[in-house]
Amino acid sequence: MAGILAWFWNERFWLPHNVTWADLKNTEEATFPQAEDLYLAFPLAFCIFMVRLIFERFIAKPCAIALNIPANGPQIAQPNAILEKVFTAITKHPDEKRLEGLSKQLDWDVRSIKRWFRQRRNQEKPSILTRFCESMWRFSFYLYVFIYGVRFLKQTPWLWNTRHCWYNYPYQPLTADLHYYYMLELSFYWSLMFSQFTDIKRKDFGVMFLHHLLAIFLISFSYVNNMARAGTLVICLHDSADALLEAAKMANYAKFQKMCDLMFVMFAVVFITSRLGIFPLWVLNTTLFESWEIVGPYPSWWVFNLLLLLLQGMNCFWSYLIVKMACKAVSKGKAGKWNPLHVSKDDRSDIESSSEDEDSEPPEKKPHTSTTTNGTSGTNGYLLTGPCSMED
Repeated sequence: MAGILAWFWNERFWLPHNVTWADLKNTEEATFPQAEDLYLAFPLAFCIFMVRLIFERFIAKPCAIALNIPANGPQIAQPNAILEKVFTAITKHPDEKRLEGLSKQLDWDVRSIKRWFRQRRNQEKPSILTRFCESMWRFSFYLYVFIYGVRFLKQTPWLWNTRHCWYNYPYQPLTADLHYYYMLELSFYWSLMFSQFTDIKRKDFGVMFLHHLLAIFLISFSYVNNMARAGTLVICLHDSADALLEAAKMANYAKFQKMCDLMFVMFAVVFITSRLGIFPLWVLNTTLFESWEIVGPYPSWWVFNLLLLLLQGMNCFWSYLIVKMACKAVSKGKAGKWNPLHVSKDDRSDIESSSEDEDSEPPEKKPHTSTTTNGTSGTNGYLLTGPCSMED
């Protein structure tokens, strides 16, 4: 183990030339980032998760009720042992051949069986109230951490001149405010990593999991080799649009469609401007070129910039989805579909759509059968007027 740790913390990889870990030990005069500080993120992540539970129950839920947001979920599918067994053990999306077989076995018409499977799938979806509470928690956190980041960075020299990110590097003292900012962000992303498996499942679950993993790795990596000044610019810039996204979701869940449209337009403008304009021209410029000029490249420098370029690739992907949805909305003349972030009913909606006439019609029996079934209505009535969920 000692050999593995010595290999992992090789100074020739992590630090510039002629710098050792001993040079970055804490002294009475100055404090530097230490790798063991990262362990603080785990108990803090648990605390953030507990704060979230309390917030959603005692603050977000009363707000949702005051806005008349329904607490009930989609309609429950009528009990049927055979269909339930197929749904849980075989497939949630039966093909035509299986539907025909079930139709003969149950004496149901195929249309009624399709409706049952749709209702059963939607039955596992969360209610609007649950969605609103989750969005309100994220909105509150993103707003707080972004305001804190702006207030903190306004007092720093590297916000106004990014070359200060590299002057006297890596002998840059760690201030209490910077330490708090880093630990708060890292703890939040760890909490998202764990809660993502219990939160509302999105179709972009894999992309968001990769994003959270990349964010954790970037924050931890930049903290260990004391690239925290540049790291704060990356963090604050990527927090700038998240609160607007969650505000758009909340407005849509509350059926304030005009406010939802406005919030989404603001989100799209801020997101694309910050991540496709400011980030490459301002942040990547300093991490790639100014740092090369002042400090010079070394192995972990290459890794850090490679991670930032990967992050920029994800920014381009999400920006493409936003523009694609906006163009689709303009072509259809439906402003409610501008939101690519699970806000309105679209091809990536949280609840599957179905036609009104189909859902209002009760399950029919074949003419020759004497068995009766209860009519069921569709499950799409409780969602609103909107894919890829951005956190970051």
